Amino acid sequence: MADRWGGRARPPRAGGEKESLEGWLDFHRDTLLWKAEGLSDEDLTHSVVPSGWSLLGLIKHMGWVERAWFANSFADLGLPDPWTKDDPDADWRIEPGETNDGILRFYREECDRSREIARGSSLDDLARGRDVPADRRVNLRWIMLHMIEETARHNGHADIVRELIDGRTGD
Repeated sequence: MADRWGGRARPPRAGGEKESLEGWLDFHRDTLLWKAEGLSDEDLTHSVVPSGWSLLGLIKHMGWVERAWFANSFADLGLPDPWTKDDPDADWRIEPGETNDGILRFYREECDRSREIARGSSLDDLARGRDVPADRRVNLRWIMLHMIEETARHNGHADIVRELIDGRTGD
């Protein structure tokens, strides 16, 4: 019988709160990468939507989102990000010199860093990023729930883009 999860992380069926949040977030992270499997370099970077972003651009964006929430907002690591007032969408663009493998590696590394940060923290721990006003601090639980929502929402976009590229569909 085929694995209906497509080799992706299987969320626990009866885990505790943190284990379940981690499991569902990893499932959605794996799903995003799964949507890129088997595509050519050209397919990964070709836009099929009027706004001009590509599947690889979406994956790059999600790497920066992982960094923003876990490394910078929560753990206050102060790592650079691409956003500026004049260029708020820089995280979606594939820059000259960037490679498909490099961007996929960037996403995986940011997810690994996020997992490590979450692993060493309590769901009730508050974000301590220096750029987060004290009255807007959220806890790790909120960040994990938001990242499940954010990644799942973008997986829906990735589903549509993948279908437009080669007809492949799937959850």
